[in-house]
Amino acid sequence: MHPILLQLGSLSIKTYGFFIALGFLLGIAFSLKEARRLSFDPQLVLDISFYMILGAIVGSRLFYVLTHMHAYRNNPLDAFKIWEGGLTFFGGFILAVIACAWMVKKHGLKIWATLDLFAPALSIGVFFGRLGCFFAGCCYGKACSLPWAVTFTNPDSLAKLNVPLHPVQLYCSAGAAVTFLILLASKNKKSFDGQLTLIWIACYSGFRLIEEMFRGDVRGDLIFNRYPASQVMALILLIAAAVLFPILKKKNAGSFKEQRRG
Repeated sequence: MHPILLQLGSLSIKTYGFFIALGFLLGIAFSLKEARRLSFDPQLVLDISFYMILGAIVGSRLFYVLTHMHAYRNNPLDAFKIWEGGLTFFGGFILAVIACAWMVKKHGLKIWATLDLFAPALSIGVFFGRLGCFFAGCCYGKACSLPWAVTFTNPDSLAKLNVPLHPVQLYCSAGAAVTFLILLASKNKKSFDGQLTLIWIACYSGFRLIEEMFRGDVRGDLIFNRYPASQVMALILLIAAAVLFPILKKKNAGSFKEQRRG
């Protein structure tokens, strides 16, 4: 597509980076709006957002390096060249949650209520992040002959060139949009803290498992010499969400009702 959004002499602005930044900004804006609605301290939400974004960047790079160790054995310092690309969502998600949990404990907040506040923002981030992937050509799909197949021709693209491919990045963006709408419909009706978070995990993981069937890019070292790490992670998180849903509902529903009455 268009990997470079703007070229100013030797300086280039990558389309991928632009959409990632846009996703972060819109996600933070939405979280601040939710913070005011839920009587959270907006400044504290900004602080948590900063550490979550930092955790997401570090975690996504770290997970990518760990699942592509063969590419860094001879030049380990290349692992720090984040500007050359190479980010994995699940690594970023895990470290972002850890960063959030650390801030929550530091400020005496409720972890599941705080994660619920940020859940819709995650869908916003995924939506725009995958649009960035589409323009960059990364995370591309398998070859296909469907009417909506996309052919990348730009030599700067990371996708296979001149071959009709599944627009997997757009599939993922569509899944994120659907998830966001589900969360919007659920946020005023939730019955326990953690409900929105688990809905997000279930939706993202479910859509990701479907998406994985159409991915054509190399996604790092395989687990059991067959399954990409991202596919395994999606399955684990989907199972975890299904197990935690009745547990949290039973544990948190009573205190949540009392909180709403108060």
